[in-house]
Amino acid sequence: MIYPIFFNAIEVIKVKDPLSNVLGAFENGEYEFNYLDVVKSAGHSCPTVAGAYIITLKALEALYPNERAVRGNLKVEFKEGESDGVAGVIGNVISQITGATDKTGFKGLNGQYARHSLMHFNSDINASARFTRVDNGKSVDVTYNPSSVMPNPNMQPLMGKMMQGEASSDEVKEFGALWQDRVQRIFENIESVVQVKEI
Repeated sequence: MIYPIFFNAIEVIKVKDPLSNVLGAFENGEYEFNYLDVVKSAGHSCPTVAGAYIITLKALEALYPNERAVRGNLKVEFKEGESDGVAGVIGNVISQITGATDKTGFKGLNGQYARHSLMHFNSDINASARFTRVDNGKSVDVTYNPSSVMPNPNMQPLMGKMMQGEASSDEVKEFGALWQDRVQRIFENIESVVQVKEI
């Protein structure tokens, strides 16, 4: 499997999942998600997928300083509707990492470890997403805006040629490299593309 090498340099997200411990999947319920994991699930790497990963990373750092985030103990809210813009894509990535789902998730074991009804859309918030710990009610609003990391100017004409079916294989490869270059630069400039505010 060949993929951009910078994926390996991105900070991993460490979680503790009581359900996985009870069911014997991971010792002490401890495991990690890396950017490659979410790229494989999404099928691609882009500023939106990167943003979802960054939003989750920074929210969990704020809510669980110096400890692993507890998967299944997080409610996530979005201002947009599920089918608006890229909210659904971002929700899928965040769901993978946090376990939070709308009505489709795990119903629990005898009332414990439930994952459903932890993700909500069309919420009255002024941020990209709001993360709330279920156990103590602590919340953070996270806003993601990658506009300060501009795409390479060569991308636009290359995309035009691809959309018209006129791009050579080398040009398609070049476009992909330039696309991932922007994603890499977004990760290299995390502090300028994301804001976290405690509620």
